[in-house]
Amino acid sequence: MKSQGSLAKRLAAFSGAVFFVVLALEVMIMISPFAFFFYSVFSPVFNFLEQHSATRWATKFFLPHMILPPTLFLQTVRVAGSVCFLLGFFAFMVCALQVYLGKIFNWGIANRGLYRYIRHPQYLSLGIWGIGMAILWPRFIVLATLSLMFILYYFLAQDEERRMVNQYGESYEQYLKTTGRFLPKALERPFASLGRKIPTSCKYFAVPVLIVTLVMGTGVLLREITLNSLPLATGDNLTLVPILPEDGPVESKVLSGLLAGRQTGESPFLQAHKSYLGSVMPPDYIMQGMIADTGGHFHLYKKHHTVALIVDWVLHPFAHLRRPPAAQMAAVHGADPKVARRHHCPVGIDQADLHCEACPYRRVILVEMASSAGGRLSGRALLAGGVTRTPVGFVDLDAQSGKIVKAARVAKGTAWRDVPTPEI
Repeated sequence: MKSQGSLAKRLAAFSGAVFFVVLALEVMIMISPFAFFFYSVFSPVFNFLEQHSATRWATKFFLPHMILPPTLFLQTVRVAGSVCFLLGFFAFMVCALQVYLGKIFNWGIANRGLYRYIRHPQYLSLGIWGIGMAILWPRFIVLATLSLMFILYYFLAQDEERRMVNQYGESYEQYLKTTGRFLPKALERPFASLGRKIPTSCKYFAVPVLIVTLVMGTGVLLREITLNSLPLATGDNLTLVPILPEDGPVESKVLSGLLAGRQTGESPFLQAHKSYLGSVMPPDYIMQGMIADTGGHFHLYKKHHTVALIVDWVLHPFAHLRRPPAAQMAAVHGADPKVARRHHCPVGIDQADLHCEACPYRRVILVEMASSAGGRLSGRALLAGGVTRTPVGFVDLDAQSGKIVKAARVAKGTAWRDVPTPEI
């Protein structure tokens, strides 16, 4: 019965890890040709969560994903995500290789390398990798599954240690005295002494509650920091948020141009009695398909350059948001970026001497925001948990003069149809 119980615990831990990995790797899958195979299974889940006010929080994002982090703190968190992702992955692979080689060559207790200091460096590595993934794809539901994985691995580690004591006896008990469970002994000692004060019967309740509180609480705090960091500009029923921090100064001119366009009919999808959030970006901003379906150039899953995009996303956490699709594809194909830029310009500007970095034009994707409570919304209230979003159109305009050069309606979904995507 004990072996069956241990097997059940290992199966539960493995299942929890797989569930986390599938959700956390959503961002990698959604830019691959297999995106809609993935969403054929998970889209109903996301839509169910999105349709109910009690569960809508699970699909929200707690860190900027489309918006370039506007503060040094948020930029540091994003870089830490890539570092944790790579560090955790490679540390896990090294530890796994050590364990399986030990089984092949019958080395006995794994007490070399990281195992000299920590009894479960594989779980620690997976935890670090998981934190990195949660930062790289910061949905609250990813944090929830990460909490579950932490809880399962904590109790699985305890079970494994009991089995190792039964198998190796005194030698493993001596190993327990010289190593920490997840951290080196010296670092773990204060936590271990605190844990000994909690009755064993209470740990099955206290540990999960503590883990969930710390993980989810950190997510809530990071979302508050993120929302307070956004340079929003509001006028009448329209609130603007710049994708790039340097576009903050042009918000007032863009806002005036859009509101004037509502009066002249140049932006006919803006209605006076509704509330809108406008995302200000370069016209060829690579991630705009997550806000609205503005054309095939921004359907990343159709580009068949998944590996290149993923590497760029991990290794260049800010450059990949600034780099136009034309520049990205030119680099992949070894083409002249000037020719690619002129050929793929969304505004239709064909000037050989105009560089994207100095382009005065901006695209504003407009999304209708509605609350179940009704009434107008503005500012941070547009990003509250109970607000629904419906893309309505985009406007291209000269950010220096506010003159509109193009406006077009879009479908109600994004480039990924009805899948809930980041709002920040």
